[in-house]
Amino acid sequence: MSLYENLPVYKKALDLTVYFNTIVIHFNKHYKYTIGADLCNLSRKILIIIARANLKEDRKLKLIEAIEFLEELKILLHICKEVKAFNGKKSFGVAVKSVIEVLKQCEGWLRSQNSSSTKP
Repeated sequence: MSLYENLPVYKKALDLTVYFNTIVIHFNKHYKYTIGADLCNLSRKILIIIARANLKEDRKLKLIEAIEFLEELKILLHICKEVKAFNGKKSFGVAVKSVIEVLKQCEGWLRSQNSSSTKP
């Protein structure tokens, strides 16, 4: 087992990635292969960045990168909602809530890194 697999933020990000792969299957063809693919690819990228943040010296930079991509993911979700790409009525709410949970955990982790680096 890898060191990052026990991280709560990694587990949430993994759940998010799996969720996107589950809901995108139900998008119509046009959205499935455009914005749906973007959702899946970006969520996988975020998952990998979070795993790397646990292993690298440049943790702060990785967390900032993950936060930026999570904000991008929120924008994509809003586009999906506006173009009615979601098949289920609850999908958008569940997706946004999950993204926000991962975002809050990344921000908290970043804050803890900032506070620990200011201590003597």
